[in-house]
Amino acid sequence: MGRRPARCYRYIKNKPYCKGKYCRSGPDTRIRQHECGNKKAAPDMFPKTLMLISMEKENVTSNALEACRTCANRYLVKYCQGGRTGFALRLQSFGIFLNRINKTLSCAGADRLQSGMRGAYGRPHERIDRVYPGKIIMSVRVKEGDVDIAKEAFRRARMKIAGRQKIVVSKNYGFSNYTEEEIMAAKAEGTLENCGTHFKIRKPKGPIPKN
Repeated sequence: MGRRPARCYRYIKNKPYCKGKYCRSGPDTRIRQHECGNKKAAPDMFPKTLMLISMEKENVTSNALEACRTCANRYLVKYCQGGRTGFALRLQSFGIFLNRINKTLSCAGADRLQSGMRGAYGRPHERIDRVYPGKIIMSVRVKEGDVDIAKEAFRRARMKIAGRQKIVVSKNYGFSNYTEEEIMAAKAEGTLENCGTHFKIRKPKGPIPKN
């Protein structure tokens, strides 16, 4: 039986159904990796961050997420400065939920069997992720000269997913939760901590100074 169109399973109608004690079987996710490019790059190597944000409440299959990641990765490898080491791509959507399907025969001569029972529970068919407006699907860190290339990569990648998505250039510095001004101020004060792929500002601890 071939794959049904995404419109059959796009809309969130039921409770989330994930693999657990009550559901031991189910197919594996199609997503092969969640990080591409220069994954261990220093935080100040790629200061600009772009995000692909969902604008709808819907189900997205793991097939679509993998196609989205592959499309963006290929374009960035081809056109970014430095090729594979010129960006850090991160897929932030995980296919942890299961989609159920009531399999029916739809071939020639199966006229009496193809209607099936209405509202049947079905069996696990594929992995999906439930996305909502404002959820980040994918993000990438690039150099300042590669922002337009990353925008084009995300524009092509979002065509692989149903619904509406928005491409946003973040004000934060890399994958950190701080702006560039906050990072520079903390660097001057000596409270900046390098955590590998992002920065962290240490908060003051200890006894309260007496005035």
